[in-house]
Amino acid sequence: MIDAGHRDRDGRAITLRPVDDDNWRAVADVAPRDDQRAWVPALAARYLLLSMRTGVWTSLAVYADETVVGHVMWGVDDDGSHWIGGMMIDAAEQGRGIGRATVATLAGWLAAREGNPPVRLSYHPANTAAAALYTALGFRPTGAMEDDEVVTEFTLPEPR
Repeated sequence: MIDAGHRDRDGRAITLRPVDDDNWRAVADVAPRDDQRAWVPALAARYLLLSMRTGVWTSLAVYADETVVGHVMWGVDDDGSHWIGGMMIDAAEQGRGIGRATVATLAGWLAAREGNPPVRLSYHPANTAAAALYTALGFRPTGAMEDDEVVTEFTLPEPR
């Protein structure tokens, strides 16, 4: 379990846990709001299949206390950078700060790994909500594009 001590606006602890035999169905059923389907698939099941089939991505269940509320995945690129992808918070759970807590938790955990690798993610430039969230969390554009998406990067601050 990855727990950075973040809570949503309802006071629930937000943690990231492996997808396993007990929670995979709940994760697969996570669905975004209809207006978000331009950016993500209709169900998180597609991300789970991608994780299972490619060997590149690791899926994690997003929990609020003991309830599955989302999905996020991470992977390591050939250059050693760590990537966050496939984040989806269930439509019924949005607006509570869960997405913010999820990205902050995973980015901090990945950036603190051996060698303090850069943590990257990408988003479509028209997804202004994602752009605002990632910027607020310290992600900065790299100038690169991944397909039609802006690539951003997070690094831990240098110790003083």
